[in-house]
Formats: sequence, structure tokens, C-alpha cells
Amino acid sequence: MSLLVTGSIGIDTVETPHGRVDGVLGGSSVYFSLAAALFTKVHLVGVVGDDFDMSLLDPLRAKGIDTRGVEVRKGSRTFRWQGRYSGAMNEAETLRIDLNVLAERGATLSPELLKTPYVFLANTHPALQRSIAEQLAAAKLVVCDTHNHWIMNESAALKRTLGSVHGIVLNEGEARTFTDESNLVTAGRKILGYGPRFVVIKKGEHGSLLVSRDDLFLAPPFPTEKTVDPTGCGDTFAGAMLGYLAAADRCDRGALRSAMARGSVTASFVIESFSIDALARVTPAEVEKRLATLREMARFD
Repeated sequence: MSLLVTGSIGIDTVETPHGRVDGVLGGSSVYFSLAAALFTKVHLVGVVGDDFDMSLLDPLRAKGIDTRGVEVRKGSRTFRWQGRYSGAMNEAETLRIDLNVLAERGATLSPELLKTPYVFLANTHPALQRSIAEQLAAAKLVVCDTHNHWIMNESAALKRTLGSVHGIVLNEGEARTFTDESNLVTAGRKILGYGPRFVVIKKGEHGSLLVSRDDLFLAPPFPTEKTVDPTGCGDTFAGAMLGYLAAADRCDRGALRSAMARGSVTASFVIESFSIDALARVTPAEVEKRLATLREMARFD
């Protein structure tokens, strides 16, 4: 089944212990789309300013991603983010964030795209996420992401959005900040109280945690020794997860567990380079190879 993703498309400047890149393609929906396209057909919807070079999306088109829903808005500027990673690179320090076009009205979805059965509302203003979710009453699965910026500044709007989606993916720091709970299981159950059927909490190098109304599952990470730039790792995880669910056309307990394993494996590629470089090159066969390795590493009697 096809998958619709809408969210931020931006320009990043990133500094890590391994170097610095300026003005590279970023945005949550970009990483998500490339990961999801390893499993299913992806429709990307988003808004950029007239300062955006549309050729930056060529690597997405090369993967068969439908970018016709990307709107170039005249008189607006593209979302920009500058961040820095240090030490173990578990979390980025945001040095600057310019919402620009993200602070305006959201993208317009065509009647055809509104019929897409699987939908991911990538990181953007929760009010925009909610406005889209409310147009997707017939969707089989609608999942959203969020960010500390929205948790700190738009918490009430995020809570309302959670009443309009089936699931949410967020990292452990965001889960703790949003719920004011240190225990992640408790935090997950508290988030369920706002409406979604399941919560997936990303734990970086420690894997991910599923908290749902009928399951509790800890997915292992795929260990890698090469960590160049973690930017987009969480979005890649979510992309592979939702891409697998759309391809399988299932969202039961077993499918969610399998999807999270594929998210872990796919995310292990993106951290091996700056921006989307490694993710744009990875193939489904390479994902399956690492998945087989992860199964063997996690197996015990």
C-alpha cells in the first residue's frame, strides 16, 4: 500500500566531531521518505521557500519518491536548522532554528492523496499535523512525530493532535519532557491517555520501546562502529517502520514489532555519513542483510 508523508523539508548546517557541513538537504520528511521508499511507494508533501534549489530532491526522485506534492511558496524562505553533536553524539544541541515557511499555513493535499491509506505526519507544527489528520478519516493508519521545540512551546496543541492519530514516534528525552515522567513505560502509558493506540519511544543506541494498549516491546538497536552524523536517524527509523507497515498492510502486534526491527537496521545506515548521503545509496538487499545479522545477534535460548 502507498504511504503519504508530510512534514519539514529544510536546509541543515551540522557539526560533529567528524566535521561540519553547511547548507545540506535535511528535514524530517526527507529522511523519512528515503527510508520508507526501501519498502513501499512514497508520496512526499511539503512546503519550501523560493530560495530552495529543487534539484536537491533529485536523490529522492531517483528512489521513485513522488515529489509532486512539494510546494514552492513564493515570497517565503525554507526551514533551516543548525545543530551540533559532541561526545557520544546521543542528542543534538540546536544552535539556531528558523521556522520560516513552517510557521505559515501547511501544504495542500490533493483529493487523491487524501485517500492514501498510510500516513506519517513528520515533525512540524502540531496544529498543522492535526489539520491534516482531520482530513484523513478514511486512513488505515496515521502516525505523527514531534520535537522538543513543539513540546516546550506548543504542548496543548500537541495533546489535541494526539487525539487525531493512531500512533506517535518520539525520542526518550521528548517523552520525558512531554509527560514529566522519568520512567519511559510510565511516560508511554501517559501519552496513550491522550488518544493514540501506540507510542514508540526511540532510545538511540539502546534501541526503541513500544508501548501500546496490548503490548510492551523493546526492539534492539543495530550496533555500528561508524557514527559520523546522527541527524535524521530517528526520522529514518520511523520511515522504515511505516514503510514496512504499509507494504505489509498490517498494524497488529507482530507487524509493529517487525517494523521496529527494520527501523533499527535502516537507521544504522544514515548515521554513517553526513546528511542523506548513505541513506540515498542503501538498497533493500543491504537492509535485509543487516536484518539477518540483527536476528542472529538478538537470538538466545
